[in-house]
Amino acid sequence: MATIKPFRALRPHNQYAAQVASRPYDVLNSEEARKEAEGNLLSFLHVTKAEIDLPSDVDIHSDAVYQKAAENLQNLIERKVLFQDEAPCYYIYELAWKGRTQTGLVCVSSVEDYFNDVIKKHEFTRPEKEKDRIDHMRTIRAQTGNVFLACKDLDDLDAIFGQVKDQHNATYTFTAGDGVTHAIWVVDDLATIDIITNLFAEKVPATYIADGHHRAASAAKVSKDLPDSEDATYFLTTIFPANQLAILDY
Repeated sequence: MATIKPFRALRPHNQYAAQVASRPYDVLNSEEARKEAEGNLLSFLHVTKAEIDLPSDVDIHSDAVYQKAAENLQNLIERKVLFQDEAPCYYIYELAWKGRTQTGLVCVSSVEDYFNDVIKKHEFTRPEKEKDRIDHMRTIRAQTGNVFLACKDLDDLDAIFGQVKDQHNATYTFTAGDGVTHAIWVVDDLATIDIITNLFAEKVPATYIADGHHRAASAAKVSKDLPDSEDATYFLTTIFPANQLAILDY
């Protein structure tokens, strides 16, 4: 069965969320990232693609880039743009676009599940792409790449999603430049947290990587290098039940 747990997210204060939010590091090249982050010192691209703050001829896999990423992350923390939750939480994440919404659970998933094939893969990974993310994680000492997982339908989880949305205002809500509206609810109620954790432990035999094979593989390898780190035995994921998903034209 799937092992997940809540975690203490490092996240933006509400007023900065739209400025900090950025597209994943692997969907745009360095020049596109440089242009997208232009004039926005809070964009998380300064952490995930830190070469944008260095000369254009820099080797994007050099130590200088990873060190710059660490510096930029620390700067966001020191400027109090980002803060870390005091206690472990789950986070409900909703995306809305063209009249359709999908909702998932942001959590950390067990590296052991990755190695034991409870987390199912369907792609091979390239060593050079793995090394890039490994070096990035080791240097900045944080996981910045979310792995997109799917699981079977869970009526109980859908009910929790609905209950939290009905009873609480979203912690964040904003519409990005591509027209997708993002909303996040923080789940810090201990009873609800326990219900969610046990739901996966009892009713979810497997999760499936929809996107993020390199991020998952890199996190798993970093965990082997840090056997004494409890945090390294889990990695950042968002899990969407099957009924929340739709396959779009590519």
